[in-house]
Amino acid sequence: MADHSSAALARTSPLYDRVKRVIPPPEWAVFAEDVDAILTLKRERNAVVLAHNYQTPEIFHGVADIVGDSLLLAREATKVDADIIVLAGVHFMAETAKLLNPEKTVLIPDLAAGCSLAESITAEDVRLMRQRYPGVPVVTYVNTSAAVKAESDICCTSGNALKVVESLGAERVIMLPDEYLAQNIATQTNVKIIAWKGHCEVHELFTASDVRQLRENHPDVTILAHPECPPEVVAEADFSGSTAAMSDFVDKKRPPRVVLLTECSMSDNVAVLHPDVEFVRPCNLCPHMKRITLKNIRHALEAGQHEVTIDPAVAVSARHAVERMLAI
Repeated sequence: MADHSSAALARTSPLYDRVKRVIPPPEWAVFAEDVDAILTLKRERNAVVLAHNYQTPEIFHGVADIVGDSLLLAREATKVDADIIVLAGVHFMAETAKLLNPEKTVLIPDLAAGCSLAESITAEDVRLMRQRYPGVPVVTYVNTSAAVKAESDICCTSGNALKVVESLGAERVIMLPDEYLAQNIATQTNVKIIAWKGHCEVHELFTASDVRQLRENHPDVTILAHPECPPEVVAEADFSGSTAAMSDFVDKKRPPRVVLLTECSMSDNVAVLHPDVEFVRPCNLCPHMKRITLKNIRHALEAGQHEVTIDPAVAVSARHAVERMLAI
């Protein structure tokens, strides 16, 4: 066993060189065997791993083939040349990958990796909103189930929400389910936004007083906020954008000291790429994202679990809403 572990450490040492600033050597010693096994299984099964920006560094930088925010993963899922897609993220992301790859096997390592936003609204809720606001187009955040997407006109992500809303040419738009994202987009457009009261359990915890305290403790800090944060937090931040936009900001601006008001692993993953930037970390953990581990990614590939399936009748309409977004 010791020899096997030593061999895995040796084979994965080039990967460890990338993440050694955020993963101590004793931790990598625990991860190496699973990383090594996953790399082998991917070759044997013709599989790829898609990982969201909120995955931990040993997944994000160690075994993932494609990484990014929800929009990038949705786009890249359409280009995957593999028989199996393992989605290292939450369930709605795996469903989106399946919608765009109906002939491929899509696996999620833990079926309980859910999302507070996705759970805040049902297909019946959308139908009731349509009854209440007849003729008003429905824009649904990708952080929703396939059944909810199927009831909408078009999907959006935090990165393209403004563009999607304005593409419809409507005076009013129903935007579901994230209330804060809808309110933050409303400040950037003349389109009247009708919101739902869903919230992300990670981003809703940040407060404007948190931002002010950060500035008091670190006068030179640059504060970036995800648009799922409350509007008063976004108003106090220096920049607001999707996880991809935040990463691009750090890459282009290279602030000496920065805070990312989002999920904890985001800072670790961006820090790997920018050793010259100091990251202050008053972050919040997503319990759903953290259900994905190296061990259950490995088990997913070994056992073919857990396969994501979507009712074909639901899939047709849901796929149309996602593809309409991707076409913009």
